[in-house]
Amino acid sequence: MYTVSSDDVMIAGGGAVGLATALALLEAGRNVRVIEARHVGAGSSHGNCGTITPSHAAPLAQPGMVQTALRMMLQPDAPLYIKPRVDPVLWRWLLTFAGRCNVRDFEQSARAKGALLNDSRARLTDWVRKYALECEFVESGEDYVFRDPRRLEHDMLEAPILRELGVQVDVYEGRDYEVREPALKPGVAGAIRFAGDAALRPDRYVAELARAVRERGGTIVEGCALEAIERNGTGWRVRTSGGTFNARDLVCALGAWTPQLADAIGLRALRNAMQPGKGYSITYDPPALVPRHPLVLRERQVCVTAWESGYRLGSTMEFSGFDDTLNERRLGALERGAAEYLHQPVGPVVRERWFGWRPMSCDDIPIIGKVPGREGIWLATGHGMMGIGMSTGTAQLVADLVTGRAPSIDPAPYAPARFT
Repeated sequence: MYTVSSDDVMIAGGGAVGLATALALLEAGRNVRVIEARHVGAGSSHGNCGTITPSHAAPLAQPGMVQTALRMMLQPDAPLYIKPRVDPVLWRWLLTFAGRCNVRDFEQSARAKGALLNDSRARLTDWVRKYALECEFVESGEDYVFRDPRRLEHDMLEAPILRELGVQVDVYEGRDYEVREPALKPGVAGAIRFAGDAALRPDRYVAELARAVRERGGTIVEGCALEAIERNGTGWRVRTSGGTFNARDLVCALGAWTPQLADAIGLRALRNAMQPGKGYSITYDPPALVPRHPLVLRERQVCVTAWESGYRLGSTMEFSGFDDTLNERRLGALERGAAEYLHQPVGPVVRERWFGWRPMSCDDIPIIGKVPGREGIWLATGHGMMGIGMSTGTAQLVADLVTGRAPSIDPAPYAPARFT
C-alpha cells in the first residue's frame, strides 16, 4: 500500500476510452496516471467486433423498439433479450428508455452520436499513423446484409438522417451483392454499404494505446480498483485497492461499472441512468472463405469481422445485470445466425468464447463531461456498443474540457448534468 501526492490527472479505467483519454491528456501537456481494476482492456474493449461505424449513429431507442423487445423477451437466444426478474433499477431504466422510443428523441440521440462517431472516425486515422498503432486497422467500410426485403425496407428509413449526418449510404440489389461478396449463400434480398466505416482488432488497439501512453510518460497501474473519492484541498484523494493517491483532476472511464461507483463519484443519478448490456463473441482462426468487408447479418444481428490474425462472430444485447455466466445458447445463436448467410460461417479452430458488459445509457448518448458540483471530477462513460468507435473523439473532448480549450464538437449533448 502506498500514497502518491504528485499526480496531475488520474484516470480510473484502462479500456479503450480511458487509455485514449490518457493519451490525449499527455499530448495536452498533463501528467497522467491510469488505474485499472483488473488488467488493460479487461472489459468490453476486448471481445467486440472492432468496427468503427459512423453508420451506427441511429440509437437503440427508436420507434417500435418497445414492441420488438417485448416479443424477444420470450426468446432467450434473441438478439435483444431482457431476462425476466424483479429488479426495480432495471425497470426504471427500461421505462426511461421506452419513453425515448419516438421520432423526436431518436433524431436527437442520432445527431449526438453521429457528431462523436464522425469526429472519432476521422481522428482515428490520424492516431493510427501518428502513434504507429499496430492494430490491423483497415478503412474497409461495413455492409448490412438482408435476406428479408421487408427488413431492408425498414432499415432504409434511417438513410435520410444518416446522410444528413454525412454517412455515405449505398444500396445494392441482392443478386448484384452476391456477385460482390462470394462468402454469402444465395438468397440475399439486398445490402446497404457504408463505405466510410472502418475496422480494427480491438484487443490489439487497446494494447497499442497502452504502449503509446507509457512511451509518452504516462503511468498505468493494473489490479488497482477505485474505491472512494474525497476532497483534498484543491484536488481529490482517491482511495483504491492498491493504495491512496492524490490528484488534481480525476477522469472516471469506468464503463459498465460506473453505476456501482455512483456514490463515490458524487452523482447518484448514474445508478438509474446506466445498465450493463451483455454482449458475446466467438473468435476463430479464419476459415478459407471470409467476407471481404465487415458484415452485419441484419435479421440475426450478427456482426462478422475478419482480420489477418483472426475471425470473429459477435453482437447480441442481453440485460441480465452482472450475470457472469457464459450462456451457451446465446453463443450458439451467433453460429446459427451466421450459418443462414455464409458458406463458411465458422473457422476451423475456436480461439476464444467471450462475453462482456457494455455501458448502456438510458438515452443511448455517451456521458462525457464535468460531474455537477464536483469540480475536477470528469466522466467518460455510457458509450454503449460504440466505445471503440467513439474512443478518440471522447478522448479529445475530455482533454479539451479538462484543459479549458475550445472543444472540436459541442459538448452539451453528452453533459452529465442532464441527469440531475
